[in-house]
Amino acid sequence: MSVVNNKSYRPTLVEDICRWGYSFLLVLAIPFAFVTLMRRGRARNKDYNRRRFERFGFVSHAPKKQGYLFHCVSVGEVVAASCLIKRIMQEEPGVQITVTTTTPTGSARVRDIFGHGVHHFYLPYDLHMAMAGMIKRIKPKAVFITEVELWPNLIHACWKRDIPVMVINARMTDRSARRYKKIGKLFSPMLNKLSHVCAQGQRDYNNYLFLGMPSDKLTLTNNIKFDQVASLPHASDTFVGITKGSRPVFVAGSTHEPEEQAVIDTCIKLWRDHPNLTLIIVPRHPERFEQVAKLLKENGLAYLRTSTLRDNQGTEDSKVILLDEMGKLNHAYSIASMAFVGGSLADKGGHNALEPAAFSVPILMGPNTYNNPVICEYLNTRGALHICEGADDIAVHCGAWLADEALRLKVGQLGRDVLDENKGALDVTLACVHNVI
Repeated sequence: MSVVNNKSYRPTLVEDICRWGYSFLLVLAIPFAFVTLMRRGRARNKDYNRRRFERFGFVSHAPKKQGYLFHCVSVGEVVAASCLIKRIMQEEPGVQITVTTTTPTGSARVRDIFGHGVHHFYLPYDLHMAMAGMIKRIKPKAVFITEVELWPNLIHACWKRDIPVMVINARMTDRSARRYKKIGKLFSPMLNKLSHVCAQGQRDYNNYLFLGMPSDKLTLTNNIKFDQVASLPHASDTFVGITKGSRPVFVAGSTHEPEEQAVIDTCIKLWRDHPNLTLIIVPRHPERFEQVAKLLKENGLAYLRTSTLRDNQGTEDSKVILLDEMGKLNHAYSIASMAFVGGSLADKGGHNALEPAAFSVPILMGPNTYNNPVICEYLNTRGALHICEGADDIAVHCGAWLADEALRLKVGQLGRDVLDENKGALDVTLACVHNVI
């Protein structure tokens, strides 16, 4: 791997005009986006309205010294970047780390992981003046974009100031690559202004090559999530009053509509033969907690909410628990007998199947796994992950594992083996960081 001098690149006049045109359209769209933001704050999550002017580059309490800026869209990206951030903080004690997100849930996850050890604000809208003002205020030594969010004016503002920009754990689906290819005059200059891309899988590496990324600025690191999940601290064997192994627990994690109904239908079938089974539902977004609570009532199910429990008591006879608190999904996986990973029956691309694998839990997902295809392929090939089309399929696999504990434990261990065998992306990514910086 070699370091390419991005300053030798010069965009053409047509490419500059395309970026200006993009910026003009964005100016027209911003008022509507801002109104939508305020509506979300009233209807879904009050945190959408807090610090809203950061979206225009008004960054309060800017760091007093230069450091590194990480941009993470939301929870998944924050978690993925966390192990790299921690390694950099170990290597450079006292270094200033700034993390930007676009969602309040991402912001909350930053605080859960780092407390006040890092500086956080919301990434501004991709207006040239907003991004340039933010970069001028923060003065980062380097910018790291996690996984997917490539913004033309953010990357341009860094390039103009000779600030290296890297994409870490980079993801590029086939569908996204085809779309970006159609707007090559806008997208290609971004690639030339990037210092390096660390691709999380062969598909992503190939798609960046397809889009014109120079091969000497591209490294196949594999997925950093293997390292992040493998380093999870050992969780307690007891959560919400349930001790692991004391009764069967089915965790439906990071769910979207209509996945909650599917797991409810699954458990109604399973309860006929396994009346002591407990279902823990963990919606992906906190603004859906009430919606899922209403769905449970409509299905005639009594349930408890973790936010109302005290000292993990009162769940002994509960068949359904709604986990309506952020940052506790891994606690649920730590006591699970089997898990369904959401965003996969719903067409969201599937969330992180490595999280239950870290606790040796058998995994079920729907057919939509395009966000993490390599991870899911590895787990599926080894027999740790089963792809299901709906509630009937889920019930069949769960029923088999409930009837045969030895089989369930064997399948769960296969997932942990996959995780342990594929670690190493963190060290390769860190080597790229050192080479670029």
